[in-house]
Amino acid sequence: MTVLTAFFSFASGLICSMGFGGGSVLIIFLTSFMSFNQKEAQGINLLFFIPCALYSVIKYRKEGLIDTSLLKPFIICGLIGVGIGYMIINLIDGNFLRKIFGIFLVAMGVRDLLSKK
Repeated sequence: MTVLTAFFSFASGLICSMGFGGGSVLIIFLTSFMSFNQKEAQGINLLFFIPCALYSVIKYRKEGLIDTSLLKPFIICGLIGVGIGYMIINLIDGNFLRKIFGIFLVAMGVRDLLSKK
């Protein structure tokens, strides 16, 4: 493991634990510095997310920050979205997917910068 890999993995986990989408950091690192294609980076990100999310859920749950009454509809709709998303991603070229990802990041950043809250 290189220092750069350790740094970006740490940063991604840190941001992930705050609920900010640390996977974005990891995907950018994997595609920009490690030469993974977009789909490979997203797959690695999903595996990376499992232990990070599990640890975060345990901590958030202990602090009483998770309202379990909301879980059922979120999980059901989320799983349906995953199934549809997986079908769509197989139809999209990796380079186009990378552009969509970039546009999404910029749009979210602009929205947050212009938000009054």
